[in-house]
Amino acid sequence: MRWITRSGWPGNLLALAAGALTTLSLAPFDIWPLALVSAGLLYLGLRELAPKQAAGRGWCYGFGLFASGVSWVYVSIHDFGSAPPPLAGALTLGFVAGLALFFALFGWLWSRWLRPAGAPLLAALVFAALWLALDALRGWILTGFPWLYAGYSQLDGPLAGLAPLGGVWLMTFAIVLSAALLVELPRLLAQKGALIGALLLLVALWGGALGVGQHAWTTAKAKPLTVAAMQGNVEQSIKWDPKKLEMQLLLYRDMTFRSRPADLIVWPETAVPILKEHAEGYLTMMGRFAQDRQSAMITGVPVRQPNADGELRYYNGLTTTGDAQGTYLKQKLVPFGEYVPLQDLLRGLIAFFDLPMSDFARGTPEQPLLQAKGYRIAPFICYEVVYPEFAASLAAQSDILLTVSNDAWFGHSIGPLQHLQMAQTRALEAGRWMIRATNNGVTVLIDPQGRITEQVPAFEEQVLYGKVTPMQGLTPYLRWRSWPLIAVCVVLLGWGVFRRRSA
Repeated sequence: MRWITRSGWPGNLLALAAGALTTLSLAPFDIWPLALVSAGLLYLGLRELAPKQAAGRGWCYGFGLFASGVSWVYVSIHDFGSAPPPLAGALTLGFVAGLALFFALFGWLWSRWLRPAGAPLLAALVFAALWLALDALRGWILTGFPWLYAGYSQLDGPLAGLAPLGGVWLMTFAIVLSAALLVELPRLLAQKGALIGALLLLVALWGGALGVGQHAWTTAKAKPLTVAAMQGNVEQSIKWDPKKLEMQLLLYRDMTFRSRPADLIVWPETAVPILKEHAEGYLTMMGRFAQDRQSAMITGVPVRQPNADGELRYYNGLTTTGDAQGTYLKQKLVPFGEYVPLQDLLRGLIAFFDLPMSDFARGTPEQPLLQAKGYRIAPFICYEVVYPEFAASLAAQSDILLTVSNDAWFGHSIGPLQHLQMAQTRALEAGRWMIRATNNGVTVLIDPQGRITEQVPAFEEQVLYGKVTPMQGLTPYLRWRSWPLIAVCVVLLGWGVFRRRSA
């Protein structure tokens, strides 16, 4: 323990390992207590350091977290971006090192402005509030990267009941606060009042989560709808090959023609790999088939249309046919995957910066939800489902959640399973059923408790059959979102600054 509390490389190495523990607490490993251990080790490691050393230790923690948790970006850069291994490795390391700067900032802010002396209860509260603030910043700046939040470890853990109350944010806050309080236990034992306060907080968080964990915040609005979700398992290497276009269109047509009748037919992201305007005849044919079966059909398809300035732009979209209405244009784009920052400088350097689909525009926020069989469907295309606040804004208007994706970009890595875990958490936060249709896995149906009810194997051409129920009512998180927790964190951070300045 002396190593991690003092400056120097032994403590930094321990911080590096501590960051990797959070990855082990998440999918597919799901050892949720390690999230507590991870946050507790960082709290302990920053206890006595000066700002500069604290920033370095925070960076080491962040590097351990992201190097272990998002190294799957190497697959996209090397396998599908055609970058040679040394370049792909360098780009991946640069990405990881850049993300780690958020924890470097965390360490510096904590040591320089917020770490109170002699107040263990306040220190733990402020530490958790700062952690949440930096998580939110990471999920917003440069379109955001809201991945590897500690709260996701609780999907199958004892704090899962907090998700409908305050989302993944409240679960993260509870984990970090609990870890810091456990580290502070020896000091708390010397302060009776602070010890009682800490115990009350822990009982409220953990006991409250267990107490409301089985409460149904939403109720069924109608009878269940049958679903047929197509998983075509199209290899990414041929996805945008013009010579393979007909093969893909015939694949999804034939899978659908052979499928059992269902109320909702769902194809994954860009299942139709050609502009919607060029696929109207094909979509009309599929619409007649869906109409004959009294089905609603939803599919991913690129869309070209004018923006507000009249300029023709390309969008990653969803469209409907049969007993359904609406087209949705993706709002949250993946950097380098769907748009290239500083593209005038980067395009042409390597194939990775010229990937197909890398010049999409953002859809407008005012889009209506999709309508299918008379119910409102909240649509999320791939990356959009990992944004808690964005997802909540659409879910609050909906009866059913839908996310479509093409995780073939990440091969057999842990990325798709992390993505699935976040989608499950969105269903739990909203108290709604979710349909998740993907090109190559994981295609599932998720119930309002975040549990998978139906699933087909990944990397296989299959149709997923099951039922989802339209839901009504709002969970506290959908009603209030993060505003109560934001207010608490602002007060705590202000209190921490005041206490530090007056010391």
